[in-house]
Amino acid sequence: MTDLREARMSRAQFFRMMGGLAAAAAATACSTKPQTTTAQGKPAATELKFVGVADQKAPMEELIAAYKQAKPSVSLTTTFAPPDQVQTSVRTQLGAGNAPDLHVVYPGNGSAMSMSQIAKAGLLADLSDQAWTQTIPSGFKPAFQNDGKTYMYSAGSSVIGAAYNTKAFEKAGIDAPPTTWTEFLAVCDKLKKAGITPIALGAQTPWVTQLITYALVPSTVYAKDPTFDDKQLAGQTSFAQSGWRQAMEMYLELQKRGFFNDNPNGTTFEQQISTVATGKAGMAIQVSAVLPDFRKAATSPTDLSMFPVPGADSADQVWIPAGVVVGLGASAKGKNAAEAKAFIDFLGKQESINRWAKAISAIPLTQDSGSTIDPAVQSFLPFTKDRAVPFMDQRWPNAEVQPVHFAVIQELLAGKIKIDEALKKMDEAYAK
Repeated sequence: MTDLREARMSRAQFFRMMGGLAAAAAATACSTKPQTTTAQGKPAATELKFVGVADQKAPMEELIAAYKQAKPSVSLTTTFAPPDQVQTSVRTQLGAGNAPDLHVVYPGNGSAMSMSQIAKAGLLADLSDQAWTQTIPSGFKPAFQNDGKTYMYSAGSSVIGAAYNTKAFEKAGIDAPPTTWTEFLAVCDKLKKAGITPIALGAQTPWVTQLITYALVPSTVYAKDPTFDDKQLAGQTSFAQSGWRQAMEMYLELQKRGFFNDNPNGTTFEQQISTVATGKAGMAIQVSAVLPDFRKAATSPTDLSMFPVPGADSADQVWIPAGVVVGLGASAKGKNAAEAKAFIDFLGKQESINRWAKAISAIPLTQDSGSTIDPAVQSFLPFTKDRAVPFMDQRWPNAEVQPVHFAVIQELLAGKIKIDEALKKMDEAYAK
């Protein structure tokens, strides 16, 4: 457990980092490592394979096209799969030694495809010699690094909040986003009375199940005790003994009041997007990285925006989740490892960071005059100074808790278990 303790960021470090995201970063150049050449003196053709998740598709396609101009001899073949599928299929390929050259990597330590879990198994290439790694804000380093070495690339950070249809809110007579839990419930009630499903929940897609608790726990747990993660790791507290219980009660309160669509466990992420984009539902609790998907499905991109989910009855006690966005790494055992690392080096250029962050409505890892922040996430920025915490799983000690969290939420929504049992199962998984 010692290495895990050393890898953890303190809440104070995280707050300082979030306040300093605007620090300038040095641009890094494309790798100049020697290439194999043909008999004609031209660089030998190299094909790299990448397996990622859906919200990586837009930035990857744009940056691959740019890389092709810089290195015509290198081609990248991409495949994009749902997160739940990637967590099993790519992890299996890594273990079997037939992983793609480049693949999705989740920050921190809380899933089977997380940076720490894969790096400790010796399956990720070390990126520490790349210049961009020197610009990682100190508070973010535990998301990127294991034992002081960098194994993952990510373009920035994202937030979890309510992605909402502005026209649906107008139709229901809602003038402004809520700032307290009581106001949030009142907004849901207005939407329901206007014949609009207040919250679209696609809980059939497992990873979607976690987002409402993630949105509420910063206010119910960390606003009261910013050191909760450290105490939990030391065995001084647990899910069952904390504000996680209150967050789950609030989650089920939304269901009890009829604020979700019918049969959330039979509704997919794609259906969730569709109902909000068309105005049939007022909002969905989601990560800002998928906001572009909602906009693509809407009549007009301006119909969709976001606001922080207020998980407390006092506005000054509302905290938000903000974490490093899903990234990618290079297979340590791939035959094209050097060329795969060169592509990641290209992604580390400030221009590439700006492009990626813009494509997924993220806050860029480092910023310069060409960086932009999506207007939809502007309302989250005041919280990032001292009222934001990393996504919960990024500080869990193993990859067991997250799938248990998915499962117990589905069971709670189905009425198969009670909150006590759900929290007990999560505590048991945490202790493994």
